Amino acid sequence: MQIGELIRRAARMYGDAPALVEDGRSLSFREFDAATDRLGNALLAKGLVAGDRVAILLPNGIECLIVYYALAKSGLVRVPLHVREALSNHQYKLADSGARVLIHAGETELEAELLIDADELDGLIRDGADTPCRVDRDLDAPLRLGYTGGTTGEPKAVTLTTRGELAELSAFLVDLVPDIKNGDSFLHAAPIGHASGAFFLPALVRGARNLVLSAFDAADFVALAEREKPSHTFLVPTMLSIILERTEGATDAHQFRRICYGASSIAPALLGRAIERFGNVFAQTYGQAESPMVITCLQPEDHGRIGSCGRPFTTVEVAIFDDDDNPLGVGEKGEIVCRGPQTMARYWNRPEATADVFRGGWLHTGDIGRMDEDGFFYIFDRKNDMLISGGYNVYPREVEDVLISCDGVVAAAVVGLPDEKWGDRVHAVVSGRAGLDVAELKTVCTERLADYKRPKGIDIWPELPKSAAGKILRREVKQRLMTREAMNAAE
Repeated sequence: MQIGELIRRAARMYGDAPALVEDGRSLSFREFDAATDRLGNALLAKGLVAGDRVAILLPNGIECLIVYYALAKSGLVRVPLHVREALSNHQYKLADSGARVLIHAGETELEAELLIDADELDGLIRDGADTPCRVDRDLDAPLRLGYTGGTTGEPKAVTLTTRGELAELSAFLVDLVPDIKNGDSFLHAAPIGHASGAFFLPALVRGARNLVLSAFDAADFVALAEREKPSHTFLVPTMLSIILERTEGATDAHQFRRICYGASSIAPALLGRAIERFGNVFAQTYGQAESPMVITCLQPEDHGRIGSCGRPFTTVEVAIFDDDDNPLGVGEKGEIVCRGPQTMARYWNRPEATADVFRGGWLHTGDIGRMDEDGFFYIFDRKNDMLISGGYNVYPREVEDVLISCDGVVAAAVVGLPDEKWGDRVHAVVSGRAGLDVAELKTVCTERLADYKRPKGIDIWPELPKSAAGKILRREVKQRLMTREAMNAAE
């Protein structure tokens, strides 16, 4: 089964029903199928051949999704870039992927063999050959390249295939959004180029309408949800926190049946406030670039298990290994590993890194966790983010969860700064409502954390640095703090 055939099938089944809606514009299932055909044919007419990489730097919107699935039909490999990233990030990914084409919305500083701006893109979608575009490729050939977050070095491109995409689709429809159907609506508020885009195909094949916000804004999200009554959405925890903080007191007339969340950990206090506001409709999905969105899933009825990321998706096997890759038993802490049809094929042009991460046939996630007696998994933190302060292990996430529970805090990052006495000196940075008080935050930490886990210092910033996917960049937080300390020492 090719991805293009799923789009053609949806067009036959749902015809003139709305498939995509953005800012008052609407595209039916039949129109979406035709538009992706025309663009796919137009790109091939420019001399591109199956397997060529095409980078996309477009905001959330109808055109972005047309491009994504025109590439799937024409056998071209998608390389999504994120509008929030710096120019240097885009340049790196263009060079690393070897992209021949850049489709963009005005990024004239970037270079590629072929540049297609928004105006030309509109022309290609309108004027391309109006015949079925179908370049079938092996199911294990590259479909798209997704980049890791680069939290421990330069981002690596993960090679994702049609086989993996179909496995992800099946996992969503079996475990994550099993009730989505014709007549429903999925609201895309998070970046389509990242996690939210994974929900487009499941909605499409079930005949659900996709509502797209061009950019996230808490008030716009609530207004659109109240007006259109979407049944499903996906949010990263920071977005959920902002919605709760900035639209406090709003009367939510909408009735979500399921709000999926993931991409980073969520503080129990934040989750509790969200359930109180929206009801017990939350489903967590845990994955990573190498296993996109699909490792474990926590169903709404299981949210009483505080801190759990759920049980494995139906087609995924998950275990806990020690540092020597030996399996650990119930309750023992170690690295979370997984295997299944959803994982990447390999890192792009990095055979040694591929061999290392797939040791013994298991994908090593780099996350520290444990499994309980009922098969539920719990994540403590990234293996490389653990701190050792005064000889004790400190998991930043535990401290961040306490800070997030404080009234008015929207986001928190905890890092270790070099210290002669402590080894790692625990330091926190938070952002949120105006008037946050450091002394009050420290009091909460004193009440709820062991002394070696308590931040020795707390900063309040207007905003924390985040990746395009909405993940807080601890490494960048640490770099800023260390730069500041070095400047102070030099004065």
